[in-house]
Amino acid sequence: RKNKKRVPSFRKLLRTSKIKLDNKLKNRQYKQQSAAKKYRKEQKKLREAVRDAISRKPFPLEECKKKQVAEKREDEEEDALPLDMMDEDDLKLMEDLAQKASFLTRDLSSDEPVHVKKRKRESVIDKYEKVPRRMQTEPEKELIHLLPIKDKGGIIPQTMEKPVLNGAQDEEEDTEEMEEAEDFSQEHLPLLSPEEMAAQRRQKLQERKMHIAALASAILSEPDNNIKKLKELRAMLMEQDPNVAVIVRKLVMVSLMEIFKDIAPSYKIRPLTEAEKATKVKKETQKLREFEEGLVSQYKFYLENLEQTIKDWKQRKLKKSNVISLKAYKGLAEIAVKCLCELLVALPHFNFHNNIIVLIISQLCCEAVKKLFKQDKLGYASLGVVKVISGLVRGRNYDVRPEVLKVFLYLRIKEVELQKDSEDIAPKKKFMTYKEKRKNLSRMQRKWKKAEEKLERELLEAEASESKEKKLKLHTETLNIVFVTYFRILKKAQKSPLLPAVLEGLAKFAHLINVEFFDDLVIVLHSLIASGSLSYRESLHCVLSAFHILSGQGDVLNIDPMKFYTHLYKTLFSLHAGGTNDDIGIVLQCLDVMFAKRRKQVSQQRALAFLKRLSTLALHVLPNSSVGILATNRVLMQTFSKMDLLLDNESQGSGVYLPELDEPEHCNAQNTALWELHLLQRHYHPTVQKFAAHLIVGAPTEGSGALSLDLSQRPATELFEAYSIRGMTFNPPVASVTPRRKDTLSGMDSFIDEELNKQLQQHISETVTHKPLDFAKHLKESSL
Repeated sequence: RKNKKRVPSFRKLLRTSKIKLDNKLKNRQYKQQSAAKKYRKEQKKLREAVRDAISRKPFPLEECKKKQVAEKREDEEEDALPLDMMDEDDLKLMEDLAQKASFLTRDLSSDEPVHVKKRKRESVIDKYEKVPRRMQTEPEKELIHLLPIKDKGGIIPQTMEKPVLNGAQDEEEDTEEMEEAEDFSQEHLPLLSPEEMAAQRRQKLQERKMHIAALASAILSEPDNNIKKLKELRAMLMEQDPNVAVIVRKLVMVSLMEIFKDIAPSYKIRPLTEAEKATKVKKETQKLREFEEGLVSQYKFYLENLEQTIKDWKQRKLKKSNVISLKAYKGLAEIAVKCLCELLVALPHFNFHNNIIVLIISQLCCEAVKKLFKQDKLGYASLGVVKVISGLVRGRNYDVRPEVLKVFLYLRIKEVELQKDSEDIAPKKKFMTYKEKRKNLSRMQRKWKKAEEKLERELLEAEASESKEKKLKLHTETLNIVFVTYFRILKKAQKSPLLPAVLEGLAKFAHLINVEFFDDLVIVLHSLIASGSLSYRESLHCVLSAFHILSGQGDVLNIDPMKFYTHLYKTLFSLHAGGTNDDIGIVLQCLDVMFAKRRKQVSQQRALAFLKRLSTLALHVLPNSSVGILATNRVLMQTFSKMDLLLDNESQGSGVYLPELDEPEHCNAQNTALWELHLLQRHYHPTVQKFAAHLIVGAPTEGSGALSLDLSQRPATELFEAYSIRGMTFNPPVASVTPRRKDTLSGMDSFIDEELNKQLQQHISETVTHKPLDFAKHLKESSL
């Protein structure tokens, strides 16, 4: 007969063995818990017994023993029964009771049953009442509780007085130990010379550097496996050796910054949800999660250390345990700020970037923000920075440095979201209708065309440039915050030092302002100019902002900008002619917007007046300014007809030119000539000479009088910057000239008479003595 039981599979055996192992483990844990529970119960009973015995009034041991012996004898005589007269069951019961702990600790004289519970309150009061009262006339002696004695009557506590040592002896022993320790320290710690101390410091510093380098190289080689070494490296920020603490902390700060720049991923790490933590994942995924979690936590602690360093320096606060002086702490704070600036620029996408922005803006690190604006292509980081700056300006009630607002000029915003109407007007890609396909295409061609159009639609949706739309939205939001900040300052803080930065920003972004604000903004700008409280540069920015507004979408507005033309014409001669001629660049931008981009709205009289005044201005400014002004004159002569009237000596029409009149329309500029060009032809700068000669012949585009392509195709502002002499260099460079040898006359003395030569030599050899002059002497002699 065959055995019908199937042999268990290997998987089943594994499963059953696992269950058995789990059961064994549970049994072992249960036994351990029960044994520990039993031990705790026994200890609790023993403590309660000791506490009850201590609370009772202690009797001398001998008297207690005598009483107990006498009572036992009386009981034995009265109630003693021979064992042979007791039943077997009673004898067994007595033996069982004798083995129990409750039987030993119970008061046999009491008639209560064994398992009766006492109330807590009554037991506490009884114990308190049983304690004997006595006056504290004598100082209490310290007692040492010994192990209690246990007999048939109960537990008897044992105590002993604590021995008191003599205080004088203790002091002598302490002084002796201190002297021995001092002798030991003097023997084993010899004084080091300055050279030995310097050598020891160099050795320590080299050891720390090698340790930092080893940790950093290990982390960079395998970031996933060595992420825990970041904690070890970060712990060196708390270096306690006063000899090398400052340098080591600086090195660790910079090393950690470079490590985070290298190992940080190109995405933001988000915290895992509870559901994601509960799900089982692959080993690689789990390893990546652990790496990301460790990286974010260490990065956070590192940033907190940098922030605390800066705060301690700003508050001039040092901890008692700190080994660095306040003077050296300044260098640490500077390194911390530089590290934050580097991380701001290098990791704009990573975690805690907004926290870094807040720290950087509060420290007014404008250069780092400018770098961030220049390299930010999408606009997320720029939006965060602009929000923080706007909040800072408003929170401090516009009491910030102008450099904070000037960083807005470095924003890479060239276009913003258009209105919905313009989106509807934009041409869209047309696809063939069903009738057109049926008429012009075969069946197979229609099938291919359908698949092709489907693919094109998908490509257009993907290409619809989600990134471009996001970019436009971000730029629009950013620019709205910038304009809100500017308008608040124009409305509430017109006398603030931030006004020049606001006007400069409006001049740059005026073409992106909404048309609804144009009219009010032009009125505000004109009122600022008319108030006379602005500096020359600020008034130029007002003019530039107004013409940027009117030359773009502002063409549809019915606004006469004649006041701005008059103001610029009137203030041209106020330009600085020295080294601080940066205002010329703004003037050239204004002239370009006022004449080149609005040529149809400018009269001939106005153009002639500006041409004459600019030529006069070119005589007394630096060469780069003269080049820029003459390039603008060239544009005027080529843009407006009849500008060659000023090249003729004969006057055109009635009237006399009035150069001191501030109205360009009524100064009769057609009745003068550009005599300044003849002076500029003899200018020391060769480029100015070329422009002057070019303008004298009428600024032709071809022929012998035409300029070279290098000069003719560059705008005036670019020529102004190209020929600048800020770096104390001359453009074009001056050619080196070899000095001529002067003919030395060898017999020069031969032309002089001998007697005269002797008198000259005698006069030269004599020492000059200054005698006091008495002018009254001659008057006295003549009066006599």
